[in-house]
Amino acid sequence: MTPRCERILDEGLAALSVPCDAGQRQRLLALLALLHKWNRAYNLTAVRSPEAMVSRHLLDSASVAFAVGGTNLLDVGSGPGFPGLVLAILDPGLQVTLLDSNGKKVRFQRQAVMELGLANVRCEQVRVESFDATFDQIISRAFAALGDFIGLTEPLLAQGGEWLAMKGGLEPRELESLPSHVVVREQLALAVPGVDDAERQLLRLGRDEQAGRRQ
Repeated sequence: MTPRCERILDEGLAALSVPCDAGQRQRLLALLALLHKWNRAYNLTAVRSPEAMVSRHLLDSASVAFAVGGTNLLDVGSGPGFPGLVLAILDPGLQVTLLDSNGKKVRFQRQAVMELGLANVRCEQVRVESFDATFDQIISRAFAALGDFIGLTEPLLAQGGEWLAMKGGLEPRELESLPSHVVVREQLALAVPGVDDAERQLLRLGRDEQAGRRQ
């Protein structure tokens, strides 16, 4: 990758206060190079230039690293693997499952996992309705409307778990569509370096455990 890509990545991670050692940096740049190579043949993303990919895929994914905890994370509707691949690189102790039904995008995920040596990532080509496992956290980046995201993935969320919804603009009716036992714990604006033309935010949601005990 070009020195400009490296500079955008380094400055962006610093602005986000995301720790990144030399090995992680090398893997992020290798992921970028692989995405750019595959995208020319398979049209994995509408973002074409490597410099824009740094901001719109790598840094956008890294912007939510602060919210990731627990031991396992499901990235649902992962596409070519964002944000899950980036989060897995930044936290080698985190077990990440990438879930998508699109064959070419899952093939890219598997190639990236193999080439980058990511032992903490599993790739699943399946519809979310057919998947069976539980996770401490479930994240999505523009996978579906908020109510659909929660409804489709609720069987996969462990007791006491948390949803992380990465959103652009949020319509009021999306919040109104949430089940009564699901609460928004936090709604945060995200400032992604290099992404100035779009609103970005993170919603942290969970079940209202008190409501469950009252029933």
